[in-house]
Amino acid sequence: MNKNIHTFIGCESDYGDSRIVVFGAPFDSTTSYRPGTRFASSAIRNESFGLETYSPYQDRDITDYHIFDGGDLELAFGSTNRALTQIEKFTAQILQDKKIPFMIGGEHLVTLGAVRSVVKEYPDVHIIHFDAHTDLRDEYLGVTLSHATVIRRCHDLVGNNRIFQFGIRSGDREEFYWAKDHVSTCRFNFDTLHSALERIGDKPVYFTLDLDILDPSVFPGTGTPEAGGVSFQELLAAIENVTKLNIVALDMNELSPVYDQSGASTALACKTLREILLYLGGK
Repeated sequence: MNKNIHTFIGCESDYGDSRIVVFGAPFDSTTSYRPGTRFASSAIRNESFGLETYSPYQDRDITDYHIFDGGDLELAFGSTNRALTQIEKFTAQILQDKKIPFMIGGEHLVTLGAVRSVVKEYPDVHIIHFDAHTDLRDEYLGVTLSHATVIRRCHDLVGNNRIFQFGIRSGDREEFYWAKDHVSTCRFNFDTLHSALERIGDKPVYFTLDLDILDPSVFPGTGTPEAGGVSFQELLAAIENVTKLNIVALDMNELSPVYDQSGASTALACKTLREILLYLGGK
Protein backbone atom coordinates (compact mmCIF):
# COMPACT_ATOMS: atom_id res chain seq x y z
CA MET A 1 0.00 0.00 0.00
CA ASN A 2 1.13 3.52 -0.73
CA LYS A 3 1.23 6.09 2.04
CA ASN A 4 -1.73 8.46 2.19
CA ILE A 5 -0.68 12.11 1.76
CA HIS A 6 -3.56 13.39 3.90
CA THR A 7 -2.97 11.62 7.23
CA PHE A 8 -4.07 11.70 10.83
CA ILE A 9 -1.37 13.54 12.76
CA GLY A 10 1.64 11.33 13.46
CA CYS A 11 0.37 8.38 11.38
CA GLU A 12 2.91 8.76 8.61
CA SER A 13 4.89 5.51 8.73
CA ASP A 14 5.24 3.16 5.78
CA TYR A 15 2.81 0.27 5.54
CA GLY A 16 5.47 -2.41 5.81
CA ASP A 17 6.84 -0.96 9.04
CA SER A 18 3.48 -0.46 10.71
CA ARG A 19 1.59 -2.68 13.13
CA ILE A 20 -1.61 -0.58 13.05
CA VAL A 21 -3.37 0.53 9.86
CA VAL A 22 -5.92 3.35 10.01
CA PHE A 23 -8.38 3.79 7.14
CA GLY A 24 -11.66 5.58 6.54
CA ALA A 25 -15.00 4.11 5.47
CA PRO A 26 -17.02 7.19 4.46
CA PHE A 27 -20.44 5.55 4.13
CA ASP A 28 -23.83 6.63 5.53
CA SER A 29 -26.35 5.33 3.01
CA THR A 30 -28.54 3.55 5.61
CA THR A 31 -28.54 6.30 8.23
CA SER A 32 -32.09 6.42 9.63
CA TYR A 33 -32.18 9.95 11.08
CA ARG A 34 -29.53 12.55 10.17
CA PRO A 35 -26.86 11.65 7.59
CA GLY A 36 -23.37 13.13 7.46
CA THR A 37 -21.04 10.51 8.93
CA ARG A 38 -19.44 10.04 5.52
CA PHE A 39 -17.53 13.25 6.24
CA ALA A 40 -16.10 12.06 9.56
CA SER A 41 -12.80 10.50 8.53
CA SER A 42 -11.83 13.49 6.39
CA ALA A 43 -12.79 15.94 9.15
CA ILE A 44 -10.83 13.95 11.73
CA ARG A 45 -7.70 14.09 9.58
CA ASN A 46 -8.11 17.82 8.96
CA GLU A 47 -8.71 18.72 12.59
CA SER A 48 -6.08 16.36 13.99
CA PHE A 49 -3.42 18.96 13.31
CA GLY A 50 -4.90 21.04 16.12
CA LEU A 51 -3.96 18.14 18.41
CA GLU A 52 -0.60 17.27 19.90
CA THR A 53 0.95 13.90 19.05
CA TYR A 54 1.86 13.60 22.75
CA SER A 55 -0.65 12.32 25.30
CA PRO A 56 -0.26 13.56 28.89
CA TYR A 57 -2.73 10.86 29.91
CA GLN A 58 -0.28 8.14 28.92
CA ASP A 59 3.09 9.87 28.61
CA ARG A 60 3.32 8.49 25.07
CA ASP A 61 3.71 10.08 21.65
CA ILE A 62 2.30 8.82 18.35
CA THR A 63 5.59 9.54 16.62
CA ASP A 64 7.20 6.84 18.78
CA TYR A 65 5.12 4.15 17.03
CA HIS A 66 4.71 2.92 13.47
CA ILE A 67 1.15 3.68 12.34
CA PHE A 68 0.04 3.77 8.71
CA ASP A 69 -2.88 5.85 7.44
CA GLY A 70 -4.29 4.20 4.33
CA GLY A 71 -6.74 7.00 3.51
CA ASP A 72 -10.42 6.62 2.70
CA LEU A 73 -11.93 3.77 0.75
CA GLU A 74 -13.83 4.85 -2.36
CA LEU A 75 -17.09 3.13 -1.47
CA ALA A 76 -20.09 2.45 -3.68
CA PHE A 77 -22.82 4.65 -2.23
CA GLY A 78 -25.43 3.17 -4.56
CA SER A 79 -24.94 -0.37 -3.24
CA THR A 80 -24.76 -1.29 0.42
CA ASN A 81 -23.67 -4.83 -0.41
CA ARG A 82 -20.87 -3.60 -2.65
CA ALA A 83 -19.63 -1.15 0.00
CA LEU A 84 -19.55 -3.87 2.66
CA THR A 85 -17.63 -6.16 0.30
CA GLN A 86 -15.06 -3.43 -0.34
CA ILE A 87 -14.56 -2.96 3.40
CA GLU A 88 -14.31 -6.70 3.93
CA LYS A 89 -11.63 -7.11 1.25
CA PHE A 90 -9.56 -4.18 2.47
CA THR A 91 -9.72 -5.42 6.06
CA ALA A 92 -8.76 -8.92 4.91
CA GLN A 93 -5.62 -7.61 3.24
CA ILE A 94 -4.53 -5.88 6.45
CA LEU A 95 -5.21 -8.98 8.56
CA GLN A 96 -3.35 -11.23 6.14
CA ASP A 97 -0.35 -8.93 6.54
CA LYS A 98 -0.53 -9.51 10.32
CA LYS A 99 -1.51 -5.94 11.14
CA ILE A 100 -4.38 -4.42 13.13
CA PRO A 101 -7.03 -2.67 11.01
CA PHE A 102 -8.54 0.43 12.62
CA MET A 103 -11.51 1.67 10.57
CA ILE A 104 -12.98 5.16 10.93
CA GLY A 105 -16.64 5.36 9.90
CA GLY A 106 -19.02 6.29 8.59
CA GLU A 107 -22.25 4.96 9.96
CA HIS A 108 -22.19 1.89 12.17
CA LEU A 109 -23.10 -0.58 9.42
CA VAL A 110 -19.51 -0.38 8.15
CA THR A 111 -18.57 -2.55 11.15
CA LEU A 112 -20.24 -5.53 9.49
CA GLY A 113 -17.87 -5.48 6.53
CA ALA A 114 -14.84 -5.58 8.82
CA VAL A 115 -16.31 -8.23 11.12
CA ARG A 116 -17.01 -10.51 8.15
CA SER A 117 -13.32 -10.49 7.40
CA VAL A 118 -12.22 -10.86 11.02
CA VAL A 119 -14.46 -13.91 11.60
CA LYS A 120 -12.72 -15.72 8.75
CA GLU A 121 -9.30 -15.03 10.24
CA TYR A 122 -10.35 -15.46 13.90
CA PRO A 123 -13.40 -17.79 14.14
CA ASP A 124 -13.52 -17.45 17.95
CA VAL A 125 -13.58 -13.63 17.92
CA HIS A 126 -15.58 -11.79 20.58
CA ILE A 127 -17.06 -8.32 20.10
CA ILE A 128 -16.92 -5.39 22.54
CA HIS A 129 -19.57 -2.83 21.56
CA PHE A 130 -19.77 0.71 23.00
CA ASP A 131 -22.94 2.52 21.91
CA ALA A 132 -26.07 4.40 22.93
CA HIS A 133 -28.17 2.07 20.78
CA THR A 134 -28.68 -1.69 20.80
CA ASP A 135 -28.46 -2.00 16.97
CA LEU A 136 -30.11 -5.42 17.34
CA ARG A 137 -33.15 -5.09 15.09
CA ASP A 138 -33.56 -7.95 12.66
CA GLU A 139 -34.76 -5.45 10.08
CA TYR A 140 -35.45 -1.73 9.88
CA LEU A 141 -38.15 -0.49 7.50
CA GLY A 142 -37.96 -3.86 5.77
CA VAL A 143 -34.18 -3.74 5.27
CA THR A 144 -31.85 -6.20 7.01
CA LEU A 145 -28.67 -4.22 6.34
CA SER A 146 -28.84 -0.97 8.31
CA HIS A 147 -26.96 0.84 11.03
CA ALA A 148 -29.93 -0.18 13.21
CA THR A 149 -29.31 -3.90 12.52
CA VAL A 150 -25.52 -4.07 12.43
CA ILE A 151 -24.92 -5.87 15.74
CA ARG A 152 -27.71 -8.35 14.96
CA ARG A 153 -25.93 -9.14 11.67
CA CYS A 154 -22.66 -9.52 13.58
CA HIS A 155 -24.43 -11.94 15.91
CA ASP A 156 -25.40 -13.97 12.85
CA LEU A 157 -21.66 -14.45 12.33
CA VAL A 158 -20.34 -15.02 15.88
CA GLY A 159 -23.32 -16.55 17.71
CA ASN A 160 -24.50 -16.33 21.31
CA ASN A 161 -22.55 -15.04 24.30
CA ARG A 162 -19.76 -13.46 22.29
CA ILE A 163 -21.05 -9.87 22.04
CA PHE A 164 -20.74 -7.51 25.01
CA GLN A 165 -22.55 -4.16 24.81
CA PHE A 166 -22.00 -1.13 27.06
CA GLY A 167 -23.62 2.27 27.49
CA ILE A 168 -26.86 1.12 25.85
CA ARG A 169 -29.79 3.44 26.53
CA SER A 170 -31.97 3.25 23.43
CA GLY A 171 -33.64 0.57 21.33
CA ASP A 172 -36.90 -1.09 20.44
CA ARG A 173 -38.47 -3.15 23.25
CA GLU A 174 -38.07 -6.36 21.27
CA GLU A 175 -34.34 -5.68 20.88
CA PHE A 176 -33.88 -5.57 24.64
CA TYR A 177 -35.96 -8.75 25.09
CA TRP A 178 -34.02 -10.56 22.36
CA ALA A 179 -30.70 -9.41 23.84
CA LYS A 180 -31.37 -11.20 27.15
CA ASP A 181 -30.90 -14.61 25.53
CA HIS A 182 -28.21 -13.82 22.98
CA VAL A 183 -25.81 -11.02 24.01
CA SER A 184 -24.59 -9.33 27.18
CA THR A 185 -26.01 -5.80 27.49
CA CYS A 186 -24.88 -3.31 30.12
CA ARG A 187 -27.35 -0.44 30.18
CA PHE A 188 -26.28 3.17 30.61
CA ASN A 189 -22.67 2.66 31.76
CA PHE A 190 -19.64 0.33 32.05
CA ASP A 191 -20.54 -1.35 35.35
CA THR A 192 -20.05 -4.91 34.06
CA LEU A 193 -16.98 -4.21 31.95
CA HIS A 194 -14.43 -5.85 34.26
CA SER A 195 -16.41 -9.08 34.53
CA ALA A 196 -16.77 -9.15 30.72
CA LEU A 197 -13.02 -8.72 30.27
CA GLU A 198 -12.42 -11.62 32.64
CA ARG A 199 -14.83 -13.82 30.68
CA ILE A 200 -13.15 -12.96 27.38
CA GLY A 201 -9.63 -13.55 28.65
CA ASP A 202 -7.11 -13.88 25.84
CA LYS A 203 -9.66 -14.54 23.07
CA PRO A 204 -9.39 -12.34 19.95
CA VAL A 205 -11.54 -9.22 20.19
CA TYR A 206 -13.16 -6.86 17.71
CA PHE A 207 -13.79 -3.50 19.42
CA THR A 208 -16.45 -1.24 17.89
CA LEU A 209 -16.91 2.25 19.34
CA ASP A 210 -19.99 4.25 18.39
CA LEU A 211 -19.21 7.73 19.64
CA ASP A 212 -22.85 8.45 20.45
CA ILE A 213 -22.23 6.48 23.65
CA LEU A 214 -21.06 9.90 24.86
CA ASP A 215 -23.57 12.31 26.29
CA PRO A 216 -24.67 14.85 23.64
CA SER A 217 -23.71 17.66 26.00
CA VAL A 218 -20.07 16.78 25.23
CA PHE A 219 -20.61 15.16 21.83
CA PRO A 220 -23.52 16.72 19.91
CA GLY A 221 -22.00 16.01 16.49
CA THR A 222 -23.74 12.73 15.74
CA GLY A 223 -26.72 11.63 13.70
CA THR A 224 -28.80 10.11 16.51
CA PRO A 225 -27.95 11.83 19.82
CA GLU A 226 -29.29 10.24 23.00
CA ALA A 227 -29.39 12.02 26.37
CA GLY A 228 -27.92 10.24 29.37
CA GLY A 229 -24.55 9.21 27.95
CA VAL A 230 -21.15 8.75 29.52
CA SER A 231 -18.50 11.42 29.96
CA PHE A 232 -15.22 11.60 28.03
CA GLN A 233 -13.27 10.60 31.14
CA GLU A 234 -15.50 7.56 31.68
CA LEU A 235 -15.06 6.57 28.05
CA LEU A 236 -11.30 6.97 28.22
CA ALA A 237 -11.04 4.78 31.32
CA ALA A 238 -13.14 2.08 29.66
CA ILE A 239 -11.03 2.22 26.49
CA GLU A 240 -7.87 1.82 28.55
CA ASN A 241 -9.23 -1.43 29.97
CA VAL A 242 -10.58 -2.79 26.68
CA THR A 243 -7.31 -2.20 24.85
CA LYS A 244 -5.56 -4.52 27.30
CA LEU A 245 -7.39 -7.36 25.56
CA ASN A 246 -6.22 -9.19 22.45
CA ILE A 247 -7.57 -6.59 20.01
CA VAL A 248 -7.29 -7.91 16.44
CA ALA A 249 -9.37 -5.19 14.73
CA LEU A 250 -11.45 -2.20 15.71
CA ASP A 251 -13.43 0.79 14.53
CA MET A 252 -14.73 4.17 15.65
CA ASN A 253 -17.84 5.53 14.00
CA GLU A 254 -20.89 7.84 13.93
CA LEU A 255 -19.20 11.24 14.15
CA SER A 256 -21.28 13.55 11.99
CA PRO A 257 -19.26 16.78 12.01
CA VAL A 258 -21.86 18.96 10.30
CA TYR A 259 -24.09 18.89 13.41
CA ASP A 260 -21.49 20.57 15.60
CA GLN A 261 -20.28 23.74 13.93
CA SER A 262 -18.08 24.54 16.94
CA GLY A 263 -15.83 21.63 15.93
CA ALA A 264 -15.79 20.34 19.52
CA SER A 265 -17.19 16.92 18.57
CA THR A 266 -14.56 16.42 15.88
CA ALA A 267 -11.85 17.53 18.31
CA LEU A 268 -13.12 14.96 20.82
CA ALA A 269 -13.09 12.25 18.16
CA CYS A 270 -9.51 13.17 17.26
CA LYS A 271 -8.41 12.93 20.87
CA THR A 272 -10.19 9.60 21.32
CA LEU A 273 -8.49 8.24 18.22
CA ARG A 274 -5.10 9.40 19.46
CA GLU A 275 -5.59 7.76 22.85
CA ILE A 276 -6.71 4.44 21.35
CA LEU A 277 -3.74 4.38 18.98
CA LEU A 278 -1.37 5.03 21.87
CA TYR A 279 -2.94 2.37 24.10
CA LEU A 280 -2.56 -0.14 21.27
CA GLY A 281 0.88 1.07 20.25
CA GLY A 282 2.19 0.91 23.77
CA LYS A 283 1.16 -2.70 24.38
